[in-house]
Amino acid sequence: MTTDTDPTHIDRVRRFNRTVTERVGVLHDHYLGLDRPIGEARLLWEIGEDGQDVRQLRERLGLDSGYVSRLLRALESDGLVTVEPHPEDRRVRSVRLTEAGRAERAVLDGRSDELAGSLLAPLNAAQRARLVTAMAEVDRLLTAGTVTLDSVDPDHPDAQHCLRSYFTELGSLFETGFDPARSLLPDAGELRPPHGLFLVARLHGAPVGCAGLKLPADAPAEVKRMWIAPHARGLGLARRFLAELEARAARHGRTVLRLDTNKALDAAIGLYRASGFQEVPAFNDEPYAHHWFEKRVTDPGCR
Repeated sequence: MTTDTDPTHIDRVRRFNRTVTERVGVLHDHYLGLDRPIGEARLLWEIGEDGQDVRQLRERLGLDSGYVSRLLRALESDGLVTVEPHPEDRRVRSVRLTEAGRAERAVLDGRSDELAGSLLAPLNAAQRARLVTAMAEVDRLLTAGTVTLDSVDPDHPDAQHCLRSYFTELGSLFETGFDPARSLLPDAGELRPPHGLFLVARLHGAPVGCAGLKLPADAPAEVKRMWIAPHARGLGLARRFLAELEARAARHGRTVLRLDTNKALDAAIGLYRASGFQEVPAFNDEPYAHHWFEKRVTDPGCR
């Protein structure tokens, strides 16, 4: 917990948590009337019709391997799942529902719908709309809080996934398409310490965004290749990337942060301006750039 957290906010969050856990019945060992606690029921639902890689399932739920193993053993002993090594890599375990598991998951699904209906039923139409809207906002904000930003090598598979997705999207947005060979792309060495860094955002362990920072010895720091996956937009990740890159540039003794962008990227241009970047004359020959920006940055620890 950060030292500047408002105690009143803490109290309200705890009250919200108590209300939700009581109202949705997670305090009972027989969740939704089934003969199992919520942990086993949730895992059964998350496995889904197509099965799951156990590691991905663990990352999706944010659970440690020992706890997930115990839950799986309980479901396996009840004949609801099978856990087997992946046929192509025996180090990877896969879990699938049995016929009995699919039947219980269907019951779980139906009772979950009934529970959701029971939360809405006592309310009038206006109250229902307010509650559903508030829930959507809470879900969005809580999801945003689960995203991690990690420094990785630009050749890491997650980094490469993001860059490929980014280039594909640019190709569909730019009037002339996008050819990475024509762009002033930094090579991997320019985005590795001490010459720079590369960040990957992950949601439930899966890459959903990236951003690079060049730290040339004879020029200002520069933001490169910032991208957010479409399904992760609206979580504030672009602002979070910018703030993180600004802070890291300042900690490396830089006082100016630069970036360039294409005229087709209206949302990005608006974000840069709202974040304090000022448009400046072109400082490079990037063929896909129409706008160039700079911002003075300071080390947050020195304020």
